[in-house]
Amino acid sequence: MPPSRAPVPPHAHGSPPRDAAVRGGLILAGVLLLAVNLRAGITSVGPVLGEIRTDLGIGGAAASFLIALPLIGFALISPVAPAVARKVGLEWALGGSLLVLAVAIITRSAPVPGAIWVGTALLGVAIAMLNVLLPALIKREYPERIGAMTGIYAALQSGVAALAAGLAVPIAGMTDAGWRVSIGIWAALALIGFAVFLPQLRRRHTASALAANAGAVAQSDAPVMPAQAMWGSPLAWFVTLYLGLQSTIYYTVITWWPTIEQHQGLDATAAGWHQFLFQSLGIVGSLSAAALLHRLRSQSTLAAVAAVFAFSGIGGQLLWPSSAVLWIVLLGISGGASITIALSLFGLRTRHHHRAASLSGMAQSVGYLLAALGPVMIGVLHDTSGSWDLPLFVLLAVTVGIFITGIFAGRPRFVGEPAR
Repeated sequence: MPPSRAPVPPHAHGSPPRDAAVRGGLILAGVLLLAVNLRAGITSVGPVLGEIRTDLGIGGAAASFLIALPLIGFALISPVAPAVARKVGLEWALGGSLLVLAVAIITRSAPVPGAIWVGTALLGVAIAMLNVLLPALIKREYPERIGAMTGIYAALQSGVAALAAGLAVPIAGMTDAGWRVSIGIWAALALIGFAVFLPQLRRRHTASALAANAGAVAQSDAPVMPAQAMWGSPLAWFVTLYLGLQSTIYYTVITWWPTIEQHQGLDATAAGWHQFLFQSLGIVGSLSAAALLHRLRSQSTLAAVAAVFAFSGIGGQLLWPSSAVLWIVLLGISGGASITIALSLFGLRTRHHHRAASLSGMAQSVGYLLAALGPVMIGVLHDTSGSWDLPLFVLLAVTVGIFITGIFAGRPRFVGEPAR
């Protein structure tokens, strides 16, 4: 009688490695599709805002509120996003947010009274969830490549944001539906993202898998950090203020910079191209920062250099406006690098993806509140002073704040742990 053979483990035939490769590919595709959905629904509105105002009969104040509404949603929803993810699971929270985003974009473009307000509010909720939870997904799936993956998704986010803004008017002109098609077409990206992410909704990550992803620390035993402890952490506040202050510069530039340049003698067409250049150079800044992040033990120097670029761009526009293209290049590179650093800090300053989500929620709540208020305050300062000089000096002070908070946030420490 021949000796009995020991059963062959399933992985001997390569099945689990194939499964792991498929899952890895789907996760990567999911991350990239999450990234492309973060800004297109927002940047596609500005170029056709005039048509929206005319069609709906709304004034300037209502139009400004329409632009600010998603940012307000970011501030309100960001703190609760981590709790939702812990309740339903990270995959379900992200996949559900993509589906809500698609519904929101379709609703916003529907020819129904009030639909644009309901859809825009829902859009803010969905993108807030994605903003907060995507860094946590990267922390969990790519713990050793946080900077590289964050740089890739920040660059992709900037590229699609520029594309959505650039195509908004041409798309609106292709059909009688005009702006409704122009802002509604981006629902397709959200639906594609949901379809790719769908297989992950069937998967539950075990405690052992989480521990394996976390490295040397027993992450499966890591407690969820109480909200009051996170909000009481000085390091968490440095990360929060760094994100908020650099976001203030970004949203002020995309809101007011064309007006400032035109006031200083640049024609409207050139000012518009400068906005495209600003977004495009953001990709360069994002990828450059991503390439350097993990080569440096501390991110402080990189954050400081990006702040100096921003200071130089704003100061240059104030003193030598004739070289406007140089200043927008510096601002674009600085903006791309700064957002990549800020988003990477959620994972780099925490040991566990749950804490990364909590830090992300705190930072984005305060950060996007500052981002929403910043352009408004700059506009008020201009109206009060009758000049753009005072607003530009205030922005210079903001870049000093970015410099200081970036140095402290970039030091190699972890939220919830004593400094060594």
